[in-house]
Amino acid sequence: MMSTTARTVAIAVFLIALTPAALAATPQTTDLTDQFRNSGAAVDRLQVYEVSGIVVIRGRVTDKQQAELLSRHAASLGYARVANLVQTIENHDAAMTRAAERELSLHRSLDGCRFTVSSEKGVIRVAGSVTHELQKDVASQVLRSIDGVKSVEMNLNRF
Repeated sequence: MMSTTARTVAIAVFLIALTPAALAATPQTTDLTDQFRNSGAAVDRLQVYEVSGIVVIRGRVTDKQQAELLSRHAASLGYARVANLVQTIENHDAAMTRAAERELSLHRSLDGCRFTVSSEKGVIRVAGSVTHELQKDVASQVLRSIDGVKSVEMNLNRF
């Protein structure tokens, strides 16, 4: 049987031996998002990282050609291995308008407000009136959280 001290030393030696292997398994990650923002592609929620020599591109577009533009930009920067995970979403203005109206009506802090909502190519336009200035910010945050929304244009007045 091993003594407590011998067992502790054995465990410590084992853990020290594993530490370099654990550190070596951690991949090097570099954020390249800013370099890709200037590519000319219109991408919502763009994120670009280099992980162990592979460029991983994430985001959302309504036009598949915009996603392909990012892959070409990566190649022009000299990256040979690219994982383009950009999602292509369909543009459904009517569905987006209904989703915006639903979300605004369900949010309790917007009770008493009057909204008129429209959508075109991912841009939500909302007009109407609020009872408190803070409700403008709440409405904006609610609308920005809807899938497919590229931007929000607001024309809200306080009544």
